[in-house]
Amino acid sequence: MTSNPELGRTLDVNGVATNVHDQGEGFPLLLIHGSGPGVTAWANWRLVIPVLARERRVIAPDMLGFGYTERPSDNAYSLDRWVDHLVGLLDTLGIEQADIVGNSYGGALALAMACRHPQRLRRIVLMGAVGVSFPITNGLEKAWGYEPSLAAMKELLDVFAYDRNLVTDELAELRYKASIRPGFQESFAAMFPAPRQRWVEALASPEAAIRALPHDTLIIHGREDQVIPLQNSLTLADWILNSQLHVFGRCGHWTQIEHSGRFTRLVADFLREADQLNS
Repeated sequence: MTSNPELGRTLDVNGVATNVHDQGEGFPLLLIHGSGPGVTAWANWRLVIPVLARERRVIAPDMLGFGYTERPSDNAYSLDRWVDHLVGLLDTLGIEQADIVGNSYGGALALAMACRHPQRLRRIVLMGAVGVSFPITNGLEKAWGYEPSLAAMKELLDVFAYDRNLVTDELAELRYKASIRPGFQESFAAMFPAPRQRWVEALASPEAAIRALPHDTLIIHGREDQVIPLQNSLTLADWILNSQLHVFGRCGHWTQIEHSGRFTRLVADFLREADQLNS
């Protein structure tokens, strides 16, 4: 029987059974996935975990209500609850401080955690990040409003990826099946019900708090991203004093998949710099 690579180890985090991938040794790095239907940490980060884990301890959880992590009995979700889950994960693992990479929705979590618990993070990487106010895109509306069907998943993958070679029938079938696993769609539908602009605002951190962030921050975006507008990253680069911005051309919302090698080298170099400063 083949084991499921999407399953890591299960940790009790604030009473929530949490699926966590934990690989490598060294300074800890949190990888926080996005909010696409059927998403798991492994689906988001499978190409980069083994590479980044060569130099550091990589921790990639399924966030509360996503993937193989427990769903709360009240089926209620909020930025506060997700940030508490992240902080609880660090506490459970006995980690005082970590670096963080936040993808899309995960970028909003990374920003909020940095604003509320700045001492818990060393360096921040934001990738196609939510976390500031913007008019919701058609792409994000489709993602959050997804209702399971193979046709809907194919349409969504077309929105997510710039490189259509990535959007195979096999991938669509795989992601569709992931989205209809028991409990997955029920919790997903409860997170971002219409009207959805309010959830963009609910995931945003205050401008003053973002401007006050002292962390070195790497901001990454795909130029052709149809889900989260490039303007978000331009805004974040303007607001965060110690930031740098890297825009990938010929790239949609899947920087870590569409430009996996370049992405991992960029992130590894950025974090290695901090290792050397603190050695």
